[in-house]
This record gives sequence, structure tokens and C-alpha cells, in this order.
Amino acid sequence: MPVYVDNMEAKFGRMKMSHMMADTLEELHEMAYKIGLKREWFQNHKKYPHYDVSLSKRNLAIKHGAREVTPIELVKIMRRKVKIKNGDSENRHVIGVHKR
Repeated sequence: MPVYVDNMEAKFGRMKMSHMMADTLEELHEMAYKIGLKREWFQNHKKYPHYDVSLSKRNLAIKHGAREVTPIELVKIMRRKVKIKNGDSENRHVIGVHKR
């Protein structure tokens, strides 16, 4: 399952930042380790856990296989993931989840 980085480029001081998210926390933390992010930079938001990444770290993530997406695409991906996690019947077919 993929790791995603958006192209938001929000200003943070002199840097431009983007978001990095993944389908699982394991994948997210593995990519963060690969590109040299500190675990303390992890933002453990209930619905959308992520790392804010500088452009240089974003480019490293892409070199390591992260998928480039727009901020809108990233939100759609994460909302779908939340719906699936919560048992939304419209999206169960996406990953083969069946509620009993």
C-alpha cells in the first residue's frame, strides 16, 4: 500500500512544507525513517495522522516510492480510508472488507 505526499508547499518560515500520509501507520513511519524524519515530528491526528515534510524530504520520499498527489486528492484518499475503517458499506468493496 502506498505512501502519499501532496504538493501543498505551505510556507513555514523560510521553508515550504507538504504533507506525507500513508494507508497504514507502519508504512508512514517506515518512510519517515528512510528519509530521515524524527519520530517526534509525527502528527498523530485522530483521522489524518501525518508528517509535515520540507520540499527536500518530499523529494526523497518520492525517490523512495511515495506517490505524488494534490492536496485535494490526498484528502479524498484519507476520507475514503476513514470511511472504510468505519465500515461504510459504499466503500467496502475497495479493499474487500465485509461487515458481519
